[in-house]
Amino acid sequence: MKMVTVVIQPKRLDSVRQALSEVGVTGVTATEVKGFGRQKGHTELYRGSEFVVEFLPKVKLEIAITEKQVEEVIDTIITTCKINGGKIGDGKIFVTSLEQVIRIRTGETGPEAV
Repeated sequence: MKMVTVVIQPKRLDSVRQALSEVGVTGVTATEVKGFGRQKGHTELYRGSEFVVEFLPKVKLEIAITEKQVEEVIDTIITTCKINGGKIGDGKIFVTSLEQVIRIRTGETGPEAV
């Protein structure tokens, strides 16, 4: 089993959720986060004062899936988030191993719990 952690722009959340649903992903956890990478933030004007926004709003998705789903999920996320030829700030995907998954309600473990 694998945990796919994805950091994307908030405006891509609905399209990614829908695309993942179409490829058979049954559960996604989404968290609103702030961060920066190569974008390094930007400058904004508010009531005549200029200020720097260093941490940009992002959405972090956590998706627990089976080994068989990894490549399809990655391809789906890339296709959905890489619009207009790909730009800085499109996001990142991290894939890590899951040692154990347990469904609390039924006590199921392993891939059945995902």
